Amino acid sequence: MKISKQGIEFIKKLEGCVKINGKHIIYDDATGKPVLNTSFLPKGATIGYGHLIKAGEDFGQGLSEAQATDLLIKDINDTESVINTLVKVRLLQNQYDALVALVYNIGTRGFKKSTILKYINNSNYKSSTYNSAELAWKAWNKYCGRISYGLTKRRNAEWLLFSCGVY
Repeated sequence: MKISKQGIEFIKKLEGCVKINGKHIIYDDATGKPVLNTSFLPKGATIGYGHLIKAGEDFGQGLSEAQATDLLIKDINDTESVINTLVKVRLLQNQYDALVALVYNIGTRGFKKSTILKYINNSNYKSSTYNSAELAWKAWNKYCGRISYGLTKRRNAEWLLFSCGVY
């Protein structure tokens, strides 16, 4: 499967971005604040729609909207590859889009071992920790071990898309 255009817009809305004068600029993912000194990037330096900057990448000049969208789609391709390999059941488009949004945010490593993957692949799965797929999904709401209001809100939006198709 591939993410829909609606799914891409959904992720853009969830991820947010930081722009100055119409250009996407580097920001600290933890705080959402712009990183104005690009010669030293903090851990979690991000640009566009949630792209964590890797060693050797230079975004000091910022990105146009088209470049930020292209970068998001490239990052999503990696996420989709993992989902399409690990998910063994047929998903509706809204479910797939929601799952891409989740995995894009939590990372593929976490998803590979997650209870949510077990629930998706086996409708009869029972977890001793989470009584439902919804609870397993929404458990991914912590940052540095603490419940995050932003992540709680995001997981609720993703679950609403997954379970009800509400973008």
